[in-house]
Amino acid sequence: MNKTIYILSLITALFAACKKDVPPVKQTFTGTITSGSRVFVSNEGNYQFGNASVCLYDASSGNSIEDIYKPNNNNQSIGDVCQSLYLMNNSIYAVVNNSSKVVCIDKNTFVKTGTITGLTSPRYFLPVSNNKAYVSDLYANAISIVNLSSNTKTGSIPCNGWTEEMVLSYGKVFVTNIRKEYVYVINSSSDQIIDSIQVAYGSSSIVKDKDEKIWVACSGDSLKNSLPRLVCINPITLQVEKSLIFTHYSDSPSQLIMNGSGDQLYYLNSNVYSLSINATNLTSTPLISKGNKLFYALGIHPTSEDVYVSDAIDYVQKGKVMIYSKQGIYQSVFTAGTIPGNIMFE
Repeated sequence: MNKTIYILSLITALFAACKKDVPPVKQTFTGTITSGSRVFVSNEGNYQFGNASVCLYDASSGNSIEDIYKPNNNNQSIGDVCQSLYLMNNSIYAVVNNSSKVVCIDKNTFVKTGTITGLTSPRYFLPVSNNKAYVSDLYANAISIVNLSSNTKTGSIPCNGWTEEMVLSYGKVFVTNIRKEYVYVINSSSDQIIDSIQVAYGSSSIVKDKDEKIWVACSGDSLKNSLPRLVCINPITLQVEKSLIFTHYSDSPSQLIMNGSGDQLYYLNSNVYSLSINATNLTSTPLISKGNKLFYALGIHPTSEDVYVSDAIDYVQKGKVMIYSKQGIYQSVFTAGTIPGNIMFE
């Protein structure tokens, strides 16, 4: 969540707090959540309210649990602003932005197994080997290096600006930077920045396709004369192979993700759009129109290719996650927590 949304959600939440208390609706859940078809949603919660949570949904049965962390950890909240999740082996790594930590959770019991501290304002988590991971950061002007055996921060890689999502390809980590017009390239063995690739201002989300090509969504900036665009990078030559430029500065592509086959891109630009990796032009026809909803996060089921898109509603009440077919046909919906912001599939 950026600072503007932080402030808006805080102001809205303060007004909401003045309303007459309403008894919470008790959540009912029967049945089981099937391993292998589980979908996790990180709910950011309101800035400085400590009401972040992790929702669990079973794609095979439709069962869901709005918060799987708190009841399994002595009724303790996961923290303040759960920004993102990463699943590796038997552990879920929950990046809790305003609590300056990454919480390590057993994926089967949902019990906390450790906490990575010493971080400033962490955003995203990326393992780069069996025992090492990188954590991007909003304010640190650096990427943290983490030892996965001890769950401790062991160092940092200087990188000025707001570093965001990362992806690993051919031993190199490609890092987006919201405050710059470059994607930075790190040698994952030496932990050194070895290059920078000019894309456009405001790079945020990043994915790789079936051919290992790197795709980046850039929001652009009118003051810097940088239009929004989707950029494709060759990870070997480190050259931009394709740049699909949006027409207006008001466009703001985000939440760029790839389907399980690695041949179809999906992204938010108010609505949900889909684009083949072979496309030479952007599409003006949305796959899913938002209507009166506030689309906030996006996910694609790796096998069914169902589209999961969250509605943050008003940044105060519990959000929803809608499920659509890959053709954009509405299927179902489930309730998540406040500001559902990252969708992860097991």
